[in-house]
Amino acid sequence: MQKAVEIERNGMTLRGMLHVPDNKKGKVPLTIMFHGFTGNKLESHFIFVKQSRALEKAGIASLRFDFLGSGESDGDFKNMTLSGELEDAEAILEYAKSLDFVDQEKIFVLGISMGGAVASMLAGLHNDDIAALCLWAPAGNMPDIIRQRLCELKFSVEDIDIEYYDLDGFLLGRGFIEDICKIDIYGKASGYKKDVFILHGNKDMTVPLSASHRYLDVYGDRGRLHVVDGADHTFNKKEWEEEVISKTTRYLTSY
Repeated sequence: MQKAVEIERNGMTLRGMLHVPDNKKGKVPLTIMFHGFTGNKLESHFIFVKQSRALEKAGIASLRFDFLGSGESDGDFKNMTLSGELEDAEAILEYAKSLDFVDQEKIFVLGISMGGAVASMLAGLHNDDIAALCLWAPAGNMPDIIRQRLCELKFSVEDIDIEYYDLDGFLLGRGFIEDICKIDIYGKASGYKKDVFILHGNKDMTVPLSASHRYLDVYGDRGRLHVVDGADHTFNKKEWEEEVISKTTRYLTSY
């Protein structure tokens, strides 16, 4: 079963999709899924939809929302910040905990790219609420990525008179730049003390594989990395996509 759902936060509406196994009996596990920078709840080549349906067949419910300013949710992208997305994530977690069919001991979190950074920080802040964490090409190095991109555009963080930056049609507000440069993503993620499964392509030109190795330094023996050979940032090939979905589903069903 799949249905549209909404959450109100700060007078705005987060819009998402809830998947629930058709053969549900009693309480079921649930996975919350966070999209990446400039992405949405479908994600590239609909990989989030496919992952949700794979989890549904495996007996696991899922929630995938558009962050405020992205997709169909309220707000403007140029007002989006990483801290704001973390607050969105906390609201989504509270919504998940309110669902009467959800097994409160089996709430999982999955995030891709910047959504992986959000997922890692959420888990670090809410260790007791999250049973397992799965990260796809997580952008824990997002501040470095933004600085490099601005340099390519011949801007800098110190350009205080610029209201927004035009990134391929996405208007990135100055508030985002100021916010992300103050956040220690890996530091916030370190509060999570349970198992973490990371998947990352070794040909990722957007978030280098080294970003996931830094997560392994944070998680120690609690973290496990699966390298998808030849894969790019969002696993844009059928065999890479199937490998990621299969490995993720197997990991989460192990709980």
